[in-house]
Amino acid sequence: QVQLVESGGGLVQAGGSLRLSCAASGRTFSNFAMGWFRQAPGKEREFVAGIRRFGGNTGYADSVKGRFTISRENAKDTVYLQMNSLKLEDTAVYYCNALYASTNYWGQGTQVTVSS
Repeated sequence: QVQLVESGGGLVQAGGSLRLSCAASGRTFSNFAMGWFRQAPGKEREFVAGIRRFGGNTGYADSVKGRFTISRENAKDTVYLQMNSLKLEDTAVYYCNALYASTNYWGQGTQVTVSS
């Protein structure tokens, strides 16, 4: 079993920045590919960013490329999402995801609200 706990969400003005953190426990963190997803009201959950086990490869949704950065610290069992130049349309609940052996694990989510 894997537990994921997100933190760092909140209210921010458009153009501002936030950093989300996701702390993992229960299994060897470096065995997992990690990712961030988000779900806005009335919309489906969508991929935001992903990072491979040892951080060498990352991927981003087109909507966040150049603004968001995913990183991980395996020594701290933590993955981060640095979000810059936030837009109104970034408002959503952000979920941490861990993938191992074809099994997905999810956190409870953290709310990010971008205001004008």
